[in-house]
Amino acid sequence: MEIHQLRYFLAVYQARNFSRAAERCHVAQPSLSQQIMKLEDELGEKLFERNKRDVALTPAGELFRHHAERVIDELEAAREKMRDVRGLVRGKVELGALPTVAPYFLPAILKAFSALHPGIEVSINEDTTANLARAVENKDLDLALISAPAEGRRLVSCELFNEALWLALPAEHPLAQKRILTVRDLENEPFIVMKESHCLGGQALQFCQSRGFSPRVSFRSAQIETVHAFVAAGLGVSLVPAMALRGDGYDGIIYRPLKEKPTRQIAVIHHGTRTLSRAAKAFVDFLRAKK
Repeated sequence: MEIHQLRYFLAVYQARNFSRAAERCHVAQPSLSQQIMKLEDELGEKLFERNKRDVALTPAGELFRHHAERVIDELEAAREKMRDVRGLVRGKVELGALPTVAPYFLPAILKAFSALHPGIEVSINEDTTANLARAVENKDLDLALISAPAEGRRLVSCELFNEALWLALPAEHPLAQKRILTVRDLENEPFIVMKESHCLGGQALQFCQSRGFSPRVSFRSAQIETVHAFVAAGLGVSLVPAMALRGDGYDGIIYRPLKEKPTRQIAVIHHGTRTLSRAAKAFVDFLRAKK
């Protein structure tokens, strides 16, 4: 018994006609009819009642149909699993990401990833690093894109890249006349930073403190776009990630590099004792390949 015989048998059953079944299977009708006859000879039972108008299953044919459909279904399921092995993975990934990462880094990444793995659905959850790390530890998230380091004994972290932090200035600020600034240029400037729960704010303050001064914080916000708006309004300066930069001069903001080159590290984390699904592993591998 051959697989193509089962396909021909089911095609005749569905079409109720040998000619139409042959067309569906892209074979000549005599060849299809011959394979059906061989199948009947092997089974020792007649599978179809033939007449001039159409064909119908015999009682034996009806019984055999259920087994044939089951075999073909199992074969298709096996093919799906083989596609997984070849990288055509299916599934869902619960991905966490920082609000200062998700809208800037993920659109292009997810577009390219979806083209490579169309069977994988990625669900995005934005939160702070601490909350994302907790969610991964609790197995509520498969993966999370955070700004390292992340606390958690059961977390595995894979560094992806270091990203420069740029100084954002109001376009009319006197310091905008300089092409490269130093931390000392900022000692008397009011700072606009992210709220305490957001690691970017802490990173900006820590960088300044490591260079010998504590910035005067004038405003805090939970949204990087609000930080931009406050800078544009002349309320202070800020350190913002390179991926979030707008065009120089756009909306009244100028960006300048600092001589000391502040950076933040972006990493992907997952649970250390939880086996990653094929879908999640495919996403991690894709991110690492983009490093």
